[in-house]
Amino acid sequence: MTAQADARTRAVLDKAAHENFPVAPRMLPKAWRRDLMAVYGYARLVDDIGDGDLAPGGHDAALLGVGPESAHDRLALLDAFEADLYRALHAATGRPDTTGAGPPRHPLLAALVPTVRAHALGPEPFLGLIEANRQDQKVRRYETLADLERYCELSANPVGRLVLAVTGTATPERLRHSDAVCTGLQIVEHLQDVAEDLRRDRVYLPARDMRRFGVTETDLAAPTAGAPLRALIAFECERGHRLLDQGTPLVRSVRGRLRLLLAGYVGGGRAALAAIRRAGHDVLPGPPAPTKAGLLRGAGAALRREG
Repeated sequence: MTAQADARTRAVLDKAAHENFPVAPRMLPKAWRRDLMAVYGYARLVDDIGDGDLAPGGHDAALLGVGPESAHDRLALLDAFEADLYRALHAATGRPDTTGAGPPRHPLLAALVPTVRAHALGPEPFLGLIEANRQDQKVRRYETLADLERYCELSANPVGRLVLAVTGTATPERLRHSDAVCTGLQIVEHLQDVAEDLRRDRVYLPARDMRRFGVTETDLAAPTAGAPLRALIAFECERGHRLLDQGTPLVRSVRGRLRLLLAGYVGGGRAALAAIRRAGHDVLPGPPAPTKAGLLRGAGAALRREG
């Protein structure tokens, strides 16, 4: 790996520190941490492509084999990223490469190979994350909550499913609870990022809810939120709370350090909701920041629930 590629990889993985929840805390076994960070690196990079947040200079595009003329074409980059995913999936099988495609080109895809091999991971969750980012280039508004939840099935739920696969704890019931937690976390993130998303010409507040509360996109572009928008955000926060509550039995279904990790995910979502509440449900000046104390309180509540 070149020094430039290594620096770029570290820059992507360093974003884990800014998530609402702990991605791979040091309390976990080393192998789990390695695999969870490999999954995070994949998910973070595909989101950076979809959001247009790649580092300047076109280095990631060059790694993926995309020329300068298409270095800012997000759909072309996602296509190249998917091709590199398939190189990684094939490399994980250990079978000879008879297609001439070669090994994965991007270091974050190369880092995924041992994880895929160790846990026999299939392509579906990885492809779901790519498809979510393709959808972001084409669909910028959602009419109903059901429409938004279908998007979350691609953009968020695959990550939870990968966590369960990496830790060897996937069951149908746990997958169902994980989906609720991940959808809840995604909705909370959308609420934190209303202003930023609008600058990207994206609105993740269901249009039907906006009409119900008398909120327009002009209201979303204001420096601070008026009463109707605050009421809408409070309403959507309650939905996020309900989804996290629905998924909390996942925490009690496992033991040991995994229970603490999953409690941290739920606690991070609850801490973010508490931060929005402290801001008076005014998310327009910037994302209300959750506190470490709030995360610990939320995680503790998840550990105590039903127990």
